[in-house]
Amino acid sequence: MARELITSWTDYQMALDRLLAIACHKISIYDEDLVMLKLDSEPRLIHVKRILTAGQDDALQIAVRNGGPVRQKNPLLLNLLTAFSHRAAARETPQQLAHLRDSMIIVDDKHALIRFDRDQARSKLLIDDIDELRPHLTRFREIWSEGGEAISSSTLGL
Repeated sequence: MARELITSWTDYQMALDRLLAIACHKISIYDEDLVMLKLDSEPRLIHVKRILTAGQDDALQIAVRNGGPVRQKNPLLLNLLTAFSHRAAARETPQQLAHLRDSMIIVDDKHALIRFDRDQARSKLLIDDIDELRPHLTRFREIWSEGGEAISSSTLGL
C-alpha cells in the first residue's frame, strides 16, 4: 500500500504515467474535459490500447463534465473508442453534475489518482490501497450511473 501527495502539475503528469503503466484490466476516468490528462499522446494511448486489447468488458469508462475538448482535441482517443466500442465508452455527464470539481482516474479498482479540484494539481496517488480507494470507486460508479450524452467520433443524424 502506498499513498503519495501530489502538489505540482509535473508530478501529477508523472503520477498519471505511473498509474497507466501498472494498469492491467480497467481504467475509469472522471474529469472536467481530459485536457490535463493528455490522453491523446502516444505514450498514454499505448497503455490505453493495451488495456482495451486485453479483452475485458468495460475496460475503459470515461465520464467528463465538458465533452467539447474531447471531441475536438482527442482524435486518436476517439478512434480507439470507436474501434473498441464493445469495451470502451465515454460520455458527457448530465448538467446536474456540473458543480462537481474533482477528478479521478481509477485503474483495476485498486489504484487511483484523485485530484481534489479541477483547477489545481493537488492530488493523491493511491497504489494498492483498496480501503482508501473504496469511497472513490463507489463515487465513480454513482457518477457513471447518472448517464449522459455519449461521446464518439461519428455524428448521428439523417
